[in-house]
Amino acid sequence: MTGDRYSHLPARAVRGRWHAPTAGGPLRATVTVPGSKSLTNRELILAALADGPSRLTAPLHSDDSAKMIAALRTLGVGIEASEGAGRYGDDLVVTPVWPLQGSTVVDCGQAGTVMRFVAGLAGFARGDVTLTAHESALHRPMGTMIKALRDVGVDIDDGGHWALPFIVRGHGHVRGGEVVVDASASSQFVSGLLLAAPRFDVGLHLIHRGERLPSIPHIDMTVESLAHRGVHVERPAPGEWVVPAGSVRAKDVAIEPDLSNAAPFLGAAMIAGGSVSVTGWPAHSTQPGAMLTEILSLMGARAVRRGGALTVTAGSGIAGIHLDLSAAGELTPTLVALAAFADAPSTFYGIGHIRGHETDRIAALVSELRALGGEAHELPDGIRIVPRPLHGGTWRAHHDHRLATTGALIGLAVEGVEIDDIGTTAKTMPEFPQLWQDMLAGSPDDAHSEPLHNVAS
Repeated sequence: MTGDRYSHLPARAVRGRWHAPTAGGPLRATVTVPGSKSLTNRELILAALADGPSRLTAPLHSDDSAKMIAALRTLGVGIEASEGAGRYGDDLVVTPVWPLQGSTVVDCGQAGTVMRFVAGLAGFARGDVTLTAHESALHRPMGTMIKALRDVGVDIDDGGHWALPFIVRGHGHVRGGEVVVDASASSQFVSGLLLAAPRFDVGLHLIHRGERLPSIPHIDMTVESLAHRGVHVERPAPGEWVVPAGSVRAKDVAIEPDLSNAAPFLGAAMIAGGSVSVTGWPAHSTQPGAMLTEILSLMGARAVRRGGALTVTAGSGIAGIHLDLSAAGELTPTLVALAAFADAPSTFYGIGHIRGHETDRIAALVSELRALGGEAHELPDGIRIVPRPLHGGTWRAHHDHRLATTGALIGLAVEGVEIDDIGTTAKTMPEFPQLWQDMLAGSPDDAHSEPLHNVAS
């Protein structure tokens, strides 16, 4: 780890090795999580393509959103901080420019949304745009995006590698038209094309043909975000979208809390006992994290939304579960942590695509659980967890924010868990270590009125 890697982060961001705190008793805590990364980065892209300035209220300020802001600024888009009422930083005012500016380099960091979404915009620049990424993210799938962009008229030089880094030779416009993709590896390929499509000369007719289409809620989020800005996306059939050419309306947008980032906090109540509330929980959301209310209930918790907050209260134990997570693969790490303390084995499937995230999440979760004495098995399209008593040790984050928070969850009930790099949580939530400590500080001092789940039943 180098100091430069986290140099842009606020002072509150904790870096390096971190001893995961153990819960002293049942939790009684209320948590406010920062804004959604998925919504923030989508709205930044749409604001950059809009017909006038837009204001984003309560956006996420993190590594991923900083990379998106830097990328758009590099392309000439004006993005300025403006004092807002949000707890986690300023609002953002975005002033578009057209055409975008070329002769530049975009560093995508580890952000899949930046590499897939900005690639879709780079053809609108005049001049070359080189896209690259952090060395730990150069493996992430990009071939589908490169081929699709070439099919709609974007000139791309990838040296024949079908991967980052590559050069987009921008001509100030993109033809568009019909394109067929296999988005089995990531729904971000679909979202990246849909977000750029209104600015294509003839719009876009996009067809997915592949084994599966993961993370459909994220595609729904993209379609809904476009609709809010006056772009109506037609869906003639499943896996097919038609986007007309036209303007993207300037609009002020309030960003929802990140519901997937709320998952470890809600899951904490199930491991430590007690209850945790997350404020600002929307009544309706396209975020995959919205599925937590149903999933955590199936695993034995009580989940109630009241007064704009979602409260999860532990039941008598954690239930083993067999669940298709194809629509919400990003929840897998948190659910694996819960499954490690369940009363029966659990299987999560439909998640083969999470092998292509910041790390191979299936392999990493299996490896780290086994290192602490657990039993876990890789499946072709999923993971199986057999509860076993766990012991302390090093939990490797694998440059992955969700692996790091999984280690924190396990550490609630297992003494001596040390995460090798808690700074990886800065990717989407620099405040995580402090919020975690605050959650524990909100718990009562009289410990063990409810048992911690550290031994398999």
